[in-house]
Amino acid sequence: MEGAMAAFLAPSPNSVAMPSILRAVPALGIASSQAPMRLAPICLATTVATPKERSSYSAAVSAVSSLLVENQEQYDGDTAKRNLYGDPGKIFVGNLPTHLEKSDIRDFFQVFGSIRDVILIRDHNNPEKNAGYCFVFFEGSSPHSSAVKAREMDGAQFHGRPLRVKLDDGRWERARKEERNAWALGAEGKVARSDWHQEREHQSQIFREALTKKLISAVSVQSAFDRIEKPKRGDYSMLVTYYAKRGDKHSARAIFEKMRAARIPPNVHVYTSLVHAYAMANDMRGAVLCADDMSAEGIQPNEATYSVIISGFARSKNIKAAEYWFKKAQVDGLAANIVIYNNIIEAHCKVGNMEKALALWLEMQEQGMVSSLKIFNVLMDGYCRAGEEEKCLAIFSQIKIAGYEPTIVSYGCLINLYSKLGKMEKAVDVSKQMKAEGVLHNKKTYTMLMNGYVRVGDCAGAFATFESMYSEGIKPDVMVFNALVSAFSKNNEMHEAVQILQRMQREGHYPTTQTYTILIDGYARHGNIEMALETVQTMMKTGCQPSAATYNAILNGLVHEGQIDRAAAILEDMLKAGVSPNQRSYTILIEGYAKLGDIGTAFEYFKSIKKAGFIVDVFAYSSLLKACCKAGRMQTAFAVIQEMKAAGIESNTYIYNILLDGWAQRGDIWEAADLMQQMRRSGLTPDIHTYTSFVNACCKAGDMVRAVEAVEEMKRMSLEPNLQTYTTLIHGWSSAAYPEKALAAFEEMKRQGVKPDQAVYHCLVTSLLSRAAVARDTVIEGIISVTSEMVTLGYLVDSCTAEYWQSFLRSAEKIPGPLTEAVERTFHS
Repeated sequence: MEGAMAAFLAPSPNSVAMPSILRAVPALGIASSQAPMRLAPICLATTVATPKERSSYSAAVSAVSSLLVENQEQYDGDTAKRNLYGDPGKIFVGNLPTHLEKSDIRDFFQVFGSIRDVILIRDHNNPEKNAGYCFVFFEGSSPHSSAVKAREMDGAQFHGRPLRVKLDDGRWERARKEERNAWALGAEGKVARSDWHQEREHQSQIFREALTKKLISAVSVQSAFDRIEKPKRGDYSMLVTYYAKRGDKHSARAIFEKMRAARIPPNVHVYTSLVHAYAMANDMRGAVLCADDMSAEGIQPNEATYSVIISGFARSKNIKAAEYWFKKAQVDGLAANIVIYNNIIEAHCKVGNMEKALALWLEMQEQGMVSSLKIFNVLMDGYCRAGEEEKCLAIFSQIKIAGYEPTIVSYGCLINLYSKLGKMEKAVDVSKQMKAEGVLHNKKTYTMLMNGYVRVGDCAGAFATFESMYSEGIKPDVMVFNALVSAFSKNNEMHEAVQILQRMQREGHYPTTQTYTILIDGYARHGNIEMALETVQTMMKTGCQPSAATYNAILNGLVHEGQIDRAAAILEDMLKAGVSPNQRSYTILIEGYAKLGDIGTAFEYFKSIKKAGFIVDVFAYSSLLKACCKAGRMQTAFAVIQEMKAAGIESNTYIYNILLDGWAQRGDIWEAADLMQQMRRSGLTPDIHTYTSFVNACCKAGDMVRAVEAVEEMKRMSLEPNLQTYTTLIHGWSSAAYPEKALAAFEEMKRQGVKPDQAVYHCLVTSLLSRAAVARDTVIEGIISVTSEMVTLGYLVDSCTAEYWQSFLRSAEKIPGPLTEAVERTFHS
């Protein structure tokens, strides 16, 4: 024994000199007889654990362990001081009936003192039963005294059995320590307690490795988990987390309940993973209920839990709920960390509340938190959504000031911003700057560029970007192909769109329902309904089932073509195909009947939305309002507005514009003016459509002075009149028999860079010709000038218009002259 101790205490090259430790024994208050036992862990902690040295100290460890057992009888002082690893308030309770639960044991022993915890050991083979023993932990000012009193119950009858109650002697902790030492000193890794444990650890390791593989199915992961006999809480936790990341709340819940059935109590980490599963599945009600269950079980949600919930509400754009949980975290005493701040800032950015997002960012900095690169990117994305170029660029400049280098996400925000604004030259400049900084494009940034070209109708640019991907070795995926199909479809280049779809198939990508829906929308949008329906049959043959969005594209096309009855029949076809119409389906039909002024049928489809269980949104209400206004049923329209308010939907600028259009059609200038005042009182700013509708009301009422005042007010509000505004004004002057004023408005229109369309030319010439008979010399120059422009632009008139204009010419010129010659040049030959 002495030789072993000498070997153990001998200094190693990287250890503290043992003689100095031995000299310190008296100063530490350790009796010489206790030194071997008390110094063993100190020596072990200071020993270098290289493989060679581990084996040399193995015998010493065994000797020390033996010495501990031999000398244990000598130390009968205070238990808490005597035991190297013991808990002063811990007792062992054995010979328990296997059906007992924690609550039964707690109720029995709590008479001796406050109990901190009861650890009931479960049976390996049947988790429904306990293993016949447990550990009870007392707390309070003197837990050891409570444990000593409880020891007196040794031998007492409990549920028909004599209890075995012992004070904690640290045996279990020593066994665990020795097992860890065996692992540290052994050359063959951790020593399993049994073959069963070794097999379980092996299967658990296989399961964990399966989780790290990217191209593995959920079925394979589940199978790897099922092969673990009696999984541990860590295994359950990782599987719940795996399903959470996939947004599979049902599988996550099933594993969670399976863990409970195995009598393994969930901890805060497992609960947080379950909350995450519901949040990823966009079921925030379920996520909140999980958090409530946590609290009900006495498990306090941590920062990660709150962060997951706030992030979930941010994704669903429920800013009120996100704010509530952000404040709740602070009330519950959790310090808001950078992750929580990042999520609440992101929530405000997604709903366009950039002022609040910026205020939170500044608040975070005031609390001494260093902004992460992710927060900068979130703010940039928010300003990108809001289309605020200058502020987005300001945040981008702050990235380098903060010591970060812009990443692909940072540059992607700028590319996305300019693509959405249609500023493709600037988007390309950012792309070049990105490459110069050594940041390479990915599929997402290329897709952003392609979508930008789609918005401006530049199919060539979109296709060139597509080819650039290939040249850089980036293989396009289905999303990229879909963007290109969309580019050609929106530009009515359907042959090219079909060729892209075929190329997609040749390269091993299967067109999705979305791919076919884009193609169908292209056909329907441009009036080729038959090809749209034929494409539906094609997609079904390939195994792609049409969605509600697919049928909605056809409905849109039919409504646009005025084939409302056929559109209603398509709705029946949807139901036969097993596709349930969504809210948009009904709204499209309401819009169709609104154009016809068929308010009765529009209301029937409006009721269908409610019957189907959908929550009526502002789009459905706006479509119904259009039907009311088209039919001149303004009182009914105001009843719809009242129902909107009752449903908690506030009127926006778009709703007010619909109502203004209704009053404008009736020429009721007073109601239109009152509506504009209501709009301003509601905090809404009239837009160009609002003013144009009001101008139309003035023109219909014949109050051209007020119409001109409204146009001037527009300009003061930095709203430049558009084509519709000038067209309305020219119609107004023409109807009021002031063709000279109409011509003046026409000339101003061109000076402002607004290009007149064919309808404006027709209206103006008709107005001027109506005055030709009584004021020929006044209008002849204008007519010749305007008709000359029409010929240059190719705006020729049909036979009906030509016949109508000739009736004016015969009154103005008895013998055909310059006026007749100029006007007849616009007739089709």
